[in-house]
Amino acid sequence: MAGLKNMVGTVGELFGFLWQRKLWWLMPMIVVLLLFVVLIILGSTAGVGPFIYTLF
Repeated sequence: MAGLKNMVGTVGELFGFLWQRKLWWLMPMIVVLLLFVVLIILGSTAGVGPFIYTLF
């Protein structure tokens, strides 16, 4: 659980950095990449995989 908390903190810092540097136009691209990461992680799990495959 501590690893997830650190990851959320890191993503929050990344978005804060992008906002501060006026690179807000990069945020949608990063959100899409994070969604792909979540889909890949969930797709590798045996129990959730068939449900994700039906989406595509």
